[in-house]
Amino acid sequence: MIWIDADACPVKAEAERVATRLSQPISFVSNGGLRPSANPLVSMVYVPEGLDVADRHIAERAGPGDVVVTNDIPLAAKCVAAGARVMRPDGEVLTPANIGNVLATRDLMADLRSADPFRQGGGRPFSKADRSHFLDALDRLVRAALKEAR
Repeated sequence: MIWIDADACPVKAEAERVATRLSQPISFVSNGGLRPSANPLVSMVYVPEGLDVADRHIAERAGPGDVVVTNDIPLAAKCVAAGARVMRPDGEVLTPANIGNVLATRDLMADLRSADPFRQGGGRPFSKADRSHFLDALDRLVRAALKEAR
């Protein structure tokens, strides 16, 4: 199963394309507002609004053999700990070897932002290269999960 943390995910169409090519079920989890897909491999899961409700839904279900796509680092850490393969929408793969550093960096950046209320701007814009990197990385992760399941 491919799990997509779908709220604000910029690669939903690409993820569906990879899932279809590899004949894998994919579940888009969100608070709503997503257009349903006619693709029989796609399930749309609408959770109630609230802090981290979609994240909890994914974290409680993802495990070995699953691939999770999220930009939420605490969710990624839970899914990695549960044995799922995890990646970000820019194609960065999160593993037991790097999730600790990614979490620490996230926490450090949050502290820096809160210490400087005048700090403006966010990360860099999502690029075509990010989209391409995502497609390649998702394909590799899903294929590896399929091999693992055999």
